[in-house]
Amino acid sequence: MSEDADAQQGVGVLDTRLTRLSRADFARDHWARKPLLTRAADDFADLFSADAVDELVSRRGLRTPFLRVAKDGATLPDASFTAPAGVGATIGDQLDDTALWRGFADGATLVLQALQRTWEPVADLVARLGTEIGHPVQANAYVTPPQNRGFDDHYDVHDVFVLQIAGTKRWIVHEPVHPDPLRDQPWTDRRAAVEEAAKGEAYLDTVLAPGDVLYLPRGWLHAAQAQGAVSIHLTLGVHTWTRHALAEQLTRAALDLLRDDPEMRGSLPLGTEGPADDLALVRERLVAALSETDPAPLFHRTRRGQARPAPLGPLAQLRALDDLTPDAPVRLRAALEARLEGHRLHTRVGWLDLPGEDLPAVHRLLTGDDVHTAHDLGSALVERLLRAGVLVPAGR
Repeated sequence: MSEDADAQQGVGVLDTRLTRLSRADFARDHWARKPLLTRAADDFADLFSADAVDELVSRRGLRTPFLRVAKDGATLPDASFTAPAGVGATIGDQLDDTALWRGFADGATLVLQALQRTWEPVADLVARLGTEIGHPVQANAYVTPPQNRGFDDHYDVHDVFVLQIAGTKRWIVHEPVHPDPLRDQPWTDRRAAVEEAAKGEAYLDTVLAPGDVLYLPRGWLHAAQAQGAVSIHLTLGVHTWTRHALAEQLTRAALDLLRDDPEMRGSLPLGTEGPADDLALVRERLVAALSETDPAPLFHRTRRGQARPAPLGPLAQLRALDDLTPDAPVRLRAALEARLEGHRLHTRVGWLDLPGEDLPAVHRLLTGDDVHTAHDLGSALVERLLRAGVLVPAGR
């Protein structure tokens, strides 16, 4: 069964690794409502580790902003932990492992950002979770020395799943001072209210051990401190789509429709008097356009742009084309957000117009089994979709 089929049936990362609740129960009782602490949710040794941290920092040639460093509640300047890469790699902002070691030994927290782009096990988990819940997901790792914390009390503008990987960390959670903040409503805009709320009684005061998961909806205040050993945790940030975001898409679609109205393209009259009559006309036409327009294509296009598809190896792709036979197994590339609208296939790697005879095969590809053969779909179509990066050889 494909991962997408698993997601449709409610069996996936959310319920088997993160919450131990059915998706329906999680959606009803916790999603965007209140925190959830799940003890011993899973063994995350396959996802991340201390060895992974060392490899990423010292051997992968990472650059900013794939890492930031925090100490005493503040983020340190990039220049304090980056340096030129040496002969053959004239890049001035690669991570300096010696500087990072010294900062870490002095109590700084290392934040490895966008791990869905740099660490394959995390990338696979993020891709599956994003497909299951329908919201973009990214992943950071927080590596905190004993008895230290990287950030003061704050709230995030996205939901988070905190996965404790190593060590223990104490989390203190308070109720929101600004429920459901939007992306442009950060906690720093309400710093005084956050500081005051953090002095009150905590909603949750707990220590996470390896395997524990804490879900926090956006807006919930939190601070965390490592205990007697180095703490490593993953934060899966869920950048939730909101009704406000849907309203933005609807408004943009309506404005695009009004571009074809000659009267709306007209200039306002000369003079300094208020444009009361023009405001009434604009309001009337805008309301009509809002009623007529369909924001779905724009919404899905914007959503596709929020993440990247699964990795694609150019050499493996070329081999698949060179070795294409009728029984060659292929599958839809993961995390494509593929959507068929009429004769046009929209994906995160672009769009393709398809002839009518290919539509049944493409429909099977989007809704049926995970693996197909060139014979099942048609060799010409498979070759075209392989070249476009929509299909990949099965087993990779």
